[in-house]
Amino acid sequence: MNIFPGGDGRCLEMSNGGTAVFVDVLALSVSALAREPWHFRFAALLTLQDQSVMGRGVVGFDLADLDWGDTPQERAAAKGWLLRVLDLALTRHRWEELTYEPPYAEKYLRTYRAMVEAFDPATADARAGVLPAPQDAALASCVRHRVLDALPYWAGCVFCTAGV
Repeated sequence: MNIFPGGDGRCLEMSNGGTAVFVDVLALSVSALAREPWHFRFAALLTLQDQSVMGRGVVGFDLADLDWGDTPQERAAAKGWLLRVLDLALTRHRWEELTYEPPYAEKYLRTYRAMVEAFDPATADARAGVLPAPQDAALASCVRHRVLDALPYWAGCVFCTAGV
């Protein structure tokens, strides 16, 4: 079981398979919308949720442990971007490229979107160090799968490490 807390007592709990699907569909949307340094840092965090590398049942992160930015404007921009990522994923962006049908993905995305929307980034503890540092941001793209990959942590994207 993997847990993604929302900072306000709410959390998204998923099986290992559900977590893999959640990460896959988010990787497709994050890769499409990443433009700013915070986006690429979040992409790196997402790659660290790859259970094929990290191990099953040991991933997840709390919204309250992310560095959302120093100013209200930075925090609002980061939260707005993450909501756009979730909205794009909810349109089933590139899901036809998956090698499986993700029956519960929409439920997970809707739950997580509600958590992000309700979350106040000003309450986060940026010192938790959960969000990778700027120098560790996911800047490389997997040519085969057209998503941001896990460099500098390991070579390959979430689809490569899963053997897709």
